[in-house]
Amino acid sequence: MASVFKRKYTKVVDGKRVKKQSLCWYIKYRDADGIERRVKAFTDKTASQQFAAKLTKEAELARAGVVDRYKEHRTRPLMQHLEDFHQSLLAKGCTAKHAGQVTSRTRRIVEGCQFKTWMDISASKVQGYLANLRNRPDGISAQTFNFYLKDIKQFCRWMVQDRRASESPLQYLSGLNVRTDRRHDRRALEPDDIRRLLEATQAAGTRFGMSGYQRALLYRLAVETGLRRSELKSLKVGSFDFENCTVTVEAGYAKNRKQSTLPLRKETAAIFASYLAGKMPTVQVFNIPDKTAKMFKADLAQIGIPYVDDSGRYADFHSLRHTTGSLLAASGIHPKVVQSILRHSDINLTMSRYTHIFAGQESEAVARLPDLSLPSREQKAVATGTDNMSVDTAQSSSKQLTPKLTPKSTPTAYSGYDRLATDVNSLSIRPQRTDNHKPLQGETLCTESRELSPNVIDKSKTRLEGLEPPTFGSVDRRSIQLSYRRLPV
Repeated sequence: MASVFKRKYTKVVDGKRVKKQSLCWYIKYRDADGIERRVKAFTDKTASQQFAAKLTKEAELARAGVVDRYKEHRTRPLMQHLEDFHQSLLAKGCTAKHAGQVTSRTRRIVEGCQFKTWMDISASKVQGYLANLRNRPDGISAQTFNFYLKDIKQFCRWMVQDRRASESPLQYLSGLNVRTDRRHDRRALEPDDIRRLLEATQAAGTRFGMSGYQRALLYRLAVETGLRRSELKSLKVGSFDFENCTVTVEAGYAKNRKQSTLPLRKETAAIFASYLAGKMPTVQVFNIPDKTAKMFKADLAQIGIPYVDDSGRYADFHSLRHTTGSLLAASGIHPKVVQSILRHSDINLTMSRYTHIFAGQESEAVARLPDLSLPSREQKAVATGTDNMSVDTAQSSSKQLTPKLTPKSTPTAYSGYDRLATDVNSLSIRPQRTDNHKPLQGETLCTESRELSPNVIDKSKTRLEGLEPPTFGSVDRRSIQLSYRRLPV
């Protein structure tokens, strides 16, 4: 049910806060989607109530499916929607370059498929148009195919989110597998190639508006920080903190839209401190040209490094960022640290695309494998008679260990072994005993302690727990004798 009201607000008049209300009436109602809306009406209350009733009726009809709530947007030209989409990207915080690129790709598909209104958009037509762009002699790659599809799908999602359409006609379209069609794979430069590049560039002349020394500083900073071209171009003198040896990239120029502070090597920080001395904090550090790839390609050609190697991999300016990840990985840095320096949201991107193998790393890894030509433990045991010890060594070791270790270790376990051996085993003082081998007749085994043999009762005469005293022969072994007595019948 709609309601009509006037807004109340506070205004300062002659230094006093005075409560006032708006001249026009406002309508509060729920639309067909159940969302609460507030619409400005008229100064007349009756007219505002009639307008509120109309809005409520249209919402109920649209909710019931009698009236098309998107009729206005369906008949509106798509180019007007594209202009609004472009403005929403800018308002969202996207850079002008990114917003223009997304809009231009979407416009190319709309014009190529001859879409006039929202109702003309068809998933099969979009997929067919992008397939034709790929099948040309100089056709687009699978990754570019995905870029175009992603941008027009983003436009369709925005139409739904802005309540201009009920659903996206392209939501079920999927991209291609970019691994099957790689057109511009990059490679990492070897450390020695980087040193040669910096030395030759620093001694070279001006190229594309930058001196050789400036280009060398640019390449060195790109390799040691992994910053992108746009991020390097945005750096100002105030972006550097020479005391803490850091450089900061503002969120508006970072790809992830987050402010990032990256560490610098002390030597690099000292070089930039000397280079930027006396300049204002707002001065731009590098005057990077638009044709950075051509500038970098010319500097590589000067020292004989091919732009494209035998494997078809490129060494453009962005390959310096690949070099950063590869050098960090080759130095044994933890992958999570490498991901943090490169500021990737997915570690798979860091390890699969931005980490390359340098020459000789595979050979060094294989050389660290165990030597399989050495004999096994089982073969050593069969050959020597004992584990990891020759026969002569084992025999000599047993002769040396027996007389030395046994006397020292035995008293610890049982200190009275000498005395017991003398008292018990001596033939001269062996106690006399009479063995009775007659069978037991009418007698019962006595189990009472007072009737047992003294040898059983006297605990001092019993064998102590622990190491058994040494004995000689079976005749010297003492047996426990039980006492028998005749019980009354």
